[in-house]
Amino acid sequence: MKLLWFLLIFNLVLLACSTPSTSQKKNAEIANDTAIYGQIDASYDGIGKTYLGREIAHVMGFGGAGWLERDERQEEENTALAIQKLPITPTSVVADIGAGTGYYTFRIAPKVPQGKVYAVDVQDESVAYLRKKASDLGLENVEVVKGSAKSPSLPENTVDLVIMVDVYHELEYPQEMLQAIRKSLKPDGKILLLEYRAEDPSIPIKKLHKLSVAQANKELEANGFTLVNKGDFLPIQHFLVYQKASD
Repeated sequence: MKLLWFLLIFNLVLLACSTPSTSQKKNAEIANDTAIYGQIDASYDGIGKTYLGREIAHVMGFGGAGWLERDERQEEENTALAIQKLPITPTSVVADIGAGTGYYTFRIAPKVPQGKVYAVDVQDESVAYLRKKASDLGLENVEVVKGSAKSPSLPENTVDLVIMVDVYHELEYPQEMLQAIRKSLKPDGKILLLEYRAEDPSIPIKKLHKLSVAQANKELEANGFTLVNKGDFLPIQHFLVYQKASD
């Protein structure tokens, strides 16, 4: 009996020693974060965290829904042309990451009647709004997904096109998110970034909410993507299409 108790206690001690504690896991995450990201004094509208030399912008909360749905948006951004130029077919599976109010989601859905649109967001208010609107519109090919800061929570090897409309510059963990997106894309899947042009100081958008082509290329290439289409047809935004680089 004493031997059995000794063996039981010995095994429990071994298990405790071999299983990382919560604090150990947290320290490992911090160390990994430090290796990937920089830290600076936060500037106006920034979070003080940098990735490859760029400070990450604050996320616009769901309180900005009215701005996303403003009547002037079509005139200012020519959203109809952006949607017309999407590299999709009627059977495509599209993921709108950072979908917000679904401005793009619900305009893309009718263009992929035999496909699907994943409307992905991290904010509970947005997720609830998207689900209600999809139901109200009767769009059965829209699936709303609650993502996380590090992943869109999409099934692997299923998506033809990921779009991020004025979203990428706000990602808290761009490297982890891009790697998760890469797994969700089909072998010939693509990422589309629509971002306000940082190269044009006349565009009345906050500095950290703009992105240059050079910076976008630096970050996407670091995560295994290559630029395959640079569209210059929109009034104030870049239209940048990336595909998985050859291994």
